[in-house]
Amino acid sequence: MVWCDVTALPGHPTTPFSAQSANERVPVAITDKIYVSNHRQLASQLEASFPKNAFNGATLDILFQGDLEKLDDASRERVLDFNEDFLDCTCESNPYCGHPERKFIAYLLDLRAQGLDPESMVDVMSDDYMLYAYPGDLYSFLDDAVRTLEAVEELAAVEGEQSAARRAGERKRELLR
Repeated sequence: MVWCDVTALPGHPTTPFSAQSANERVPVAITDKIYVSNHRQLASQLEASFPKNAFNGATLDILFQGDLEKLDDASRERVLDFNEDFLDCTCESNPYCGHPERKFIAYLLDLRAQGLDPESMVDVMSDDYMLYAYPGDLYSFLDDAVRTLEAVEELAAVEGEQSAARRAGERKRELLR
């Protein structure tokens, strides 16, 4: 998880260069750094304005409820694949329930477990869903995931939960390949 320094946000009572404390940092999820490829082309075809961020509420509205018949065949196919793979939740608040983001995070972790590096992961998600991210953001995300799994592995071992420790260790090793 990437951290955003809220002291640098407009309206915060301290200057951007003031000393930071732990409670002045908020997490920024990797799904906040996933963007729609060919954004302008899609917005033009759909005759709608929406943010580049793929998991932004307005973008999900367009992709989930928009008139996708206006899209060219290749774009429509990829948007429908995205809808089917990440927005197929039965929650009443779908697509705002958090499940699309969790599914996408699992997708990223699975790509890494298959041995893809972040640059290749970007290529695959672009081919699969017309989405992109900056490889550096994926490197940070994967590093955080490994560190989290290390902590889970150690805590589970301390608590005598050998099965959980073993699973966390295996998953960590998958990400380190």
